[in-house]
Amino acid sequence: MNKKSFKKAGLIILSIVLIAWLLSCAVNPVTGKREFMLLTEGGEIQLGKNTDAQVVEMYGRYENQQIGNYINGLGKKMAKLSHRPNLNWEFKVLDSPVINAFAVPGGFIYVTRGILAYFNSEAELAGVLGHEIGHVTARHSAKQYSKTTVAQLGLAVGSELSETFRNYAGFAQFGVGMLFLKYSRDNERQADALGVEYSSKSGFDANHMAKFFGTLERLHPSSGGSLPEWFSTHPNPPDRINAVKRDTKKWQTKLQKPNYSVNTTNYLQKINGMIYGKDPRQGYVEGNVFYHPQMKFQFPVPASWQVNNTPSQVQMFTEKQDAVIIFSLGKGSTPKAAADEFIAGTKAVVKSSNQIRVNGLSAQQVISDVPGQQEGSSTPVISTFIQMDSKVFVFHGFSSQAQFNTYLPIFKNTMNKFKKLTDRRKINVKPAKLVIKKTTKRQTLRQAFSSFKVSSDKFEEMAVLNGRQLNDNIPKDTLLKIVVK
Repeated sequence: MNKKSFKKAGLIILSIVLIAWLLSCAVNPVTGKREFMLLTEGGEIQLGKNTDAQVVEMYGRYENQQIGNYINGLGKKMAKLSHRPNLNWEFKVLDSPVINAFAVPGGFIYVTRGILAYFNSEAELAGVLGHEIGHVTARHSAKQYSKTTVAQLGLAVGSELSETFRNYAGFAQFGVGMLFLKYSRDNERQADALGVEYSSKSGFDANHMAKFFGTLERLHPSSGGSLPEWFSTHPNPPDRINAVKRDTKKWQTKLQKPNYSVNTTNYLQKINGMIYGKDPRQGYVEGNVFYHPQMKFQFPVPASWQVNNTPSQVQMFTEKQDAVIIFSLGKGSTPKAAADEFIAGTKAVVKSSNQIRVNGLSAQQVISDVPGQQEGSSTPVISTFIQMDSKVFVFHGFSSQAQFNTYLPIFKNTMNKFKKLTDRRKINVKPAKLVIKKTTKRQTLRQAFSSFKVSSDKFEEMAVLNGRQLNDNIPKDTLLKIVVK
């Protein structure tokens, strides 16, 4: 190629690069500036719909229609005043005790019942909803997708598994892994500012958004579960609380509304009776045994293994995440049919397949190699399909080829000790609930808790829950949250 041709080819390549860049740029609805973006708005909405289905399946919705309608109604009202009012916004409450709220591209916003427990007014709720709306309107999560085009949420040992097996076993993963990636501090600062703007335009006193951030700072949360806490996904920008207060003053001066709502009583009445903390009726671990009171079964959990209990499956794994047991409902009307479907669906190479009895229940136990993503690779899996009444339950235990035989006795111990739960003491467990109490006289918060018969070792936890200090003076007729069983 001569110099002239080389120069011409270089110009062509440069033109292609520039065209590709322009095609992948979009105008940010908030800033009005063009920015790198692989997702069109249509693609963003479709991604949101796909991810929403997986979020709901994995974490489950909180089955309280009054609270669900309340959150969805308030959120949609606020979203109509945002920079993207025409999105088909949806706001959902997840049945999780973890303290978090997060957004999915396309207008899907989630709050956990865990975070709802720590709000003390509608103004605090509105501030966080506005913050999450801001992540969507400024396309923060869509930009994360553009920068991280391939990411999977899953367990370390699962990275070698084929996509077929991942889908079949129902791993804790989403179509994109951007869901729980940390936002940048600039993104958080912008979302805070937008939260102030949207809640102020909706008539709320956004100073209470700063108050809630103060509550979060006292929590030092650490969930240890499959759903992360707020501060693990939302970095705390420096001077956050003061910045929110400055933004609030600016917007209240600009809007010149006669007053801004807090709505403490209305909010507390809405959450009165809401489940607080983990709901043992959906499964709990006690003495290295997993009990499920509603479905009435139990099985042992390997000592020192971590447990993630979600509506769709129970995940058990070692601290190093080098061995995993997944428990869920199987596909098929009988253990043999479920096993056959698993083998066909994953193209597993069967090493052994045996009909067995598990504590009097009909079962099929299969040891197989499941093809991996890399050609020639595979993961050894032991699967036990157990019939109990009209349902077929399935365990999948897997590790690396080198360690599988080491963990095999542990896998079998859990699977082969599955049985019906008949102990009424384990079945008749009740979750803790939030109860709203009214003070009858002026007193300190500590004195109020004493009058409500709150255990003294719970005073500090209850103080944080109410966004107050124990020595605060509480007027007569003040509504306070306490936890009862």
